Amino acid sequence: MHASRRRFIRNLAGAAACGPIAGTFALTACADASRAITSSSSGERAQPAQSQLAHATPPSYRRLLVLVELKGGNDGLNTFVPYRDTAYYALRPTLAIKADAALPLSDRAAFHPALAPLLPYWKRGELAVLQGVGYPQPNLSHFRSIEIWDTASRSDQYLRDGWLSRAFASVRPPADFAADGFVIGSYDLGPLAGGARAITIGGAARLASPAIFAEETHAAQTPALAHILRTEADIAHAAAQLSPGAPLATTFPASGFGAEVRTACEVVARSKGVAVVRLTLNGFDTHANQAGTQARLLGELAEGLDALARGLSEVGRYDDALILTYAEFGRRPHENASGGTDHGTSSVHFALGRRVRGGIHGEAPNLASLTPQSNPPYAIDFRSIYATALDTWWGVDSRNVLGGRFASLPIVRT
Repeated sequence: MHASRRRFIRNLAGAAACGPIAGTFALTACADASRAITSSSSGERAQPAQSQLAHATPPSYRRLLVLVELKGGNDGLNTFVPYRDTAYYALRPTLAIKADAALPLSDRAAFHPALAPLLPYWKRGELAVLQGVGYPQPNLSHFRSIEIWDTASRSDQYLRDGWLSRAFASVRPPADFAADGFVIGSYDLGPLAGGARAITIGGAARLASPAIFAEETHAAQTPALAHILRTEADIAHAAAQLSPGAPLATTFPASGFGAEVRTACEVVARSKGVAVVRLTLNGFDTHANQAGTQARLLGELAEGLDALARGLSEVGRYDDALILTYAEFGRRPHENASGGTDHGTSSVHFALGRRVRGGIHGEAPNLASLTPQSNPPYAIDFRSIYATALDTWWGVDSRNVLGGRFASLPIVRT
C-alpha cells in the first residue's frame, strides 16, 4: 500500500476513536487543523427504491436545498411577535418584545427587531414565515425530538436513516456531484445519516484549498477500518470535485455562523454540484436570560441569511436555492422565573429564496387556548415542509421517504 494512503487510513482510523458520533470519522482538511471532513457510516449506499413518480421530468437535484438548524429550540413567540395580543404580554410580563420595538409585517404580527436584515427579502416577496410548525404527540427531549425531525418519524417510531438519506436512496443525485450533501459547523449528520454521501466540515474557517492533508497518527487496527476503506473513495471524490477559485467578493459577518455561511458559499461555488448544505446555529436553549441571548442569535441568523443570499447570488445559485430553518422544538408561551423559557412544542420557521412565495403561512397561536401542557397546538406538520422540498422543489416522490402523504406547502414557485 502506498505510504501516503497508509497515512490517510491511519489518520482516519485514529479519528474514529474520538469522533463525536458513532460511525463518523474525522480527517484534517484544507489549511485549518480544526476543520474535519466525515463520511456517513452505513457503508455502501442502499439500492434505489422504485419511486412512485413517473419521472417524465427528471428530479431536479440541480436545485440547491440549504437547511439551517436553530439548535436548542428557538422561541417562536419572540421571533414572530403577536404584538397586538394581550395574552402574549400577560404570559411574558418581562420577556415580551415591546410593540413599539417590533418590526410589523402585518396588523397582528411583527419581527423581533434583530431580524431587520431580513426585511428587504420580505418586501420583495422572497421570505415566507411558517407559523406553528410541529408534530403530533410532541417530545420535549432535545435528543429525541431532533431525532424525530432528522428521520421524519412519528413520535412513537424509531428510524435509523435520515429523511434525506432515504430520499437519495430512492432517487440518486447525479454521480458527478461532489457529494450528496455538505454538513457545515457540526459533525452530526442529522438528516443525512444512514447512507448519503455526506461530507462534514466541522470547523468554519475559510476554505483555502480542496486538498486533504493526512498526517501520521498512532492508530491500531480497528473494526472501523473496513468502513474507512469503503468511504475513502467518497471523500476523495468530494475533494477532487472542489476546484480552486477566486475569493468571494461578498462580505460575510464576523460571527461563527457568518464563517459557516462563507464556507457554504465557497463549497457551492467550487463544487460541480451538491444537492443539500446544512448549517447549524447553536445556543437557542434559553432557559435563563433569554432576552439578550436570543437577540444576539437572531441577529446572527438574520445577518447570516442575508450574507448567504448575497453569496449565493454572487456564484449564480440564489435563483435556484431554497433555504429552510428548522429546530427540535419551540419554547413555552409562559416565561419562567429565570428570565427565560422552557421547552415547548410548535414554533416559527422561515423559507427564503428567489423562488419562494413570500407571506405568512400556518396559523397564529391562540394564546388564550393552550393545551393542558400549556403549549399551543401545531398548525403545520414539519413533514409538510419536507414534502415541499421533495415533491415540489426536487420532484422526488415524498410518500415512501416520509412514510405517508403530507401536503406540500404553497411556498415555492416551480
